[in-house]
Amino acid sequence: MVPVLSRKRGMGAPSLFCLFSNIFRGERMTFQRMVIALLVLIVAGIGAIGYVEWKMAVQVRTLKAFVEGYVFNEAVVACERAQSSTPFKWNGGKSTAIIGLNSVKLDKNTVSASYTLVADSVYCDYDPIQRKAEIGSSFLERE
Repeated sequence: MVPVLSRKRGMGAPSLFCLFSNIFRGERMTFQRMVIALLVLIVAGIGAIGYVEWKMAVQVRTLKAFVEGYVFNEAVVACERAQSSTPFKWNGGKSTAIIGLNSVKLDKNTVSASYTLVADSVYCDYDPIQRKAEIGSSFLERE
């Protein structure tokens, strides 16, 4: 007869459930285990918050780039057509720059958006909602 090898109860690697059940069992709970469990939860929470914040930042940057690309051509045309004592010339300008899409919260329910371009030290603020451009040659002339 061949002897049968049997595993005794409790031998082998304990399961993850057994490890955690021992931590939270009332009779064997110690202060150190509670502190370690709390630290693990805090670290996991901070990691989750960082991951969600990173994903949201990527989505916001993508959305902002899309909106700026969509508004750019309209802004250049409106700024070149705007009446002003200092002409705005994006095409053919020596020094041009895009300041970008900005927003200002005027009151609780109103947000004013503007897309700002600079050509040869002449600033142009384009309102994509009203589709109007305002030109100012210096920061002091701008609203």
